[in-house]
Amino acid sequence: MRSKQDTDINSVDWQPFYVTLKLAVATTGLLIVLAAPLAYFLAYARFPGKSLIEALVNLPLALPPTVIGFYLVVFMGPKGAAGRVWEAVTGGSLLFTFLGIVVASTLYSLPFAVQPLKAAFQRIDRRLMESAYVLGLSRVATFLRVIIPNSASGIAAAAILVFLHCMGAFGVLLMVGGSLPGETKVASIAIYEAVEAMKYREAGLMSLCFIPISYAFLLLVNRLNRGA
Repeated sequence: MRSKQDTDINSVDWQPFYVTLKLAVATTGLLIVLAAPLAYFLAYARFPGKSLIEALVNLPLALPPTVIGFYLVVFMGPKGAAGRVWEAVTGGSLLFTFLGIVVASTLYSLPFAVQPLKAAFQRIDRRLMESAYVLGLSRVATFLRVIIPNSASGIAAAAILVFLHCMGAFGVLLMVGGSLPGETKVASIAIYEAVEAMKYREAGLMSLCFIPISYAFLLLVNRLNRGA
């Protein structure tokens, strides 16, 4: 005879967690690749107006998610620049698709990748870079063969922070992707809808899953930072 607890667990729709995991993996992989060159540029470049670019990169930290979501809807919508190009190429809409929430999540999580990567790059002994230049390596080769291998812990910490941030994202994803089951309905939205429907036990079970995962990942980040 099955217990009530087993019945409760089986009654929960776990598909949003699969969408959340898929989104977090896609965003983390994409963002680490895109953010690493940007972080390297911000760590070592010296030019007028650098602070303006850094403030722009960190803007998602200061803006409410709904503000970011609104401008992404405008940008990615049928009349927006990205939306028009996407519709001309594919014939479909970028909004309310999995790709759409990947784009939104990537832009929203950008500071969580750039800041740890920048800090990791700045900790590298400058003499290693100078030696690479003396040996004839270009800046790109130095970045790939010196900077990246010596920043493994920082890259891992950035990836974990981005992953966790993606898992907890809500407002931006709801505005850009809505709540399409199996496509854009992530776990945070599923929890919100369960609370709205007064399904508190279901919301509690889904919420409980986030605590050990987030705690374990944060412990790992702290350990990586101590070992850096």
